[in-house]
Amino acid sequence: MLRRVILIVLVPLLLAACGSSAPTPTAGRTSPPSPASPGSAVPSGAPGTGDPATIGAAFIAALSRGDDAAAEGMEDATMRAAAPGPALGRLWAQFVAQYGAFQAIGTITTTTQAPYTIAAVATQFANSTVTLTVAISGARQVSGLHVAKVAPSSSSPGSSAASSSPAAYVNRAAFTETAVTVGSSPWALPGTLSLPNGSGSFPAVVLVQGSGPSDRDETFGPNKPFRDLAWGLASAGVAVLRYDKRTLVYGAQMATDTSITVREETMDDAIAAVALLRQAPGVDPARVFLVGHSLGAYLAPRIAGQVPGQLAGIAMLEAPSTPLVQLVLVQAEYLAGLEGSPSPSSDTQLAALRAQVALAESPGLSPSTPASELPLDTPASYWLDLRTHDPLSAAAALPVPMFFSQGGRDYQVPPPELPPWQTALAGHTNANFRTYPAMDHLLLDGSGPATPAEYSLPGHVDAQLVADLAAWIKSH
Repeated sequence: MLRRVILIVLVPLLLAACGSSAPTPTAGRTSPPSPASPGSAVPSGAPGTGDPATIGAAFIAALSRGDDAAAEGMEDATMRAAAPGPALGRLWAQFVAQYGAFQAIGTITTTTQAPYTIAAVATQFANSTVTLTVAISGARQVSGLHVAKVAPSSSSPGSSAASSSPAAYVNRAAFTETAVTVGSSPWALPGTLSLPNGSGSFPAVVLVQGSGPSDRDETFGPNKPFRDLAWGLASAGVAVLRYDKRTLVYGAQMATDTSITVREETMDDAIAAVALLRQAPGVDPARVFLVGHSLGAYLAPRIAGQVPGQLAGIAMLEAPSTPLVQLVLVQAEYLAGLEGSPSPSSDTQLAALRAQVALAESPGLSPSTPASELPLDTPASYWLDLRTHDPLSAAAALPVPMFFSQGGRDYQVPPPELPPWQTALAGHTNANFRTYPAMDHLLLDGSGPATPAEYSLPGHVDAQLVADLAAWIKSH
């Protein structure tokens, strides 16, 4: 299953889909917590038997204990073709890499989204509580799987009381953090403002995440790249605003939106954050910068074009230059290559993805094209909107300074993504390009070929990147 968790921060909203659209839930009930935990017994949830809550719990339990064949046996034909047992196993491994070891299944709530019943399964991992929604057909088979919500565990590295030590470049005595709210109802988002101590008017940045339901720290397993950036920059005298993403806070509501674009996913909230930061006490409104990572970097020129005169510059960390729909395929082919000789299953999945990418790029793509026929089961509206975005031209038209970082070990936005930016901005004295040979997509240093597994190893954002970014901000 070549889905968002595998690709991490580059692809949009859904892991798997049970259809091209889903109406708003109309009814529901809550089941008591299941006793499921590693090695515990749960009802089989065999196709055609059991209530939806039991089937949803059994499906997640089968994945958690590595019984991919049992999980596949619960799927309907369409879901099985898209996500056979081995693919489900790889997907679960990515859940564990991102959220920590599986611990237990908690409360299960069921709602009706005709013709399906949706079982929302609160799944406890070491670092997060993840609400996984399992779509159950009328024939009592699994028809889809989504990540609806991710909440940091109160005692995990994903919480505000993180157990990991700050990076060496962080001086916690140099700044103060306060809670803020970005935007307003119905999409108000919780955030944190890190403000250097002392008097004066500080330069400031808004951090914009990659795609997917990311928290304000861009937490991935034990790593928190945006907290590292915020604390490192604040230690150096730069104020930083970061916030939970709309797809995290309102994931369930957004999962039913079949007309979503990057505006709803990212841009509107980034624009609201810029406005908030420009009004914050202690911040110099003439020196507010936007720092985007991955998708946030890809969209940074477009966001800047929407707020003329409000930004002093934009920084693009691991910025794709290739259209995202093509980069999804680049990533998938890289991951398949890690297997050595691709299996027949991998070859089949890649062929299906290539066909989906071709459709997403074809003149025949329309708003009515089913999401199930497109990459990552993402609505046609998303891919149609991205067709209108040319980040290279948008950046070339901006009068503000720009900063680019490129990791030498980033397989999601690989090094060949940087030269097109350099070509497009040739002659622009306001563009600064930096490369970091050991850095991966999470901005962490490592060695050897990059793999998804390394994201589960604790680390901190490259110290030189933090220093370079702070110096660039303070020089403008």
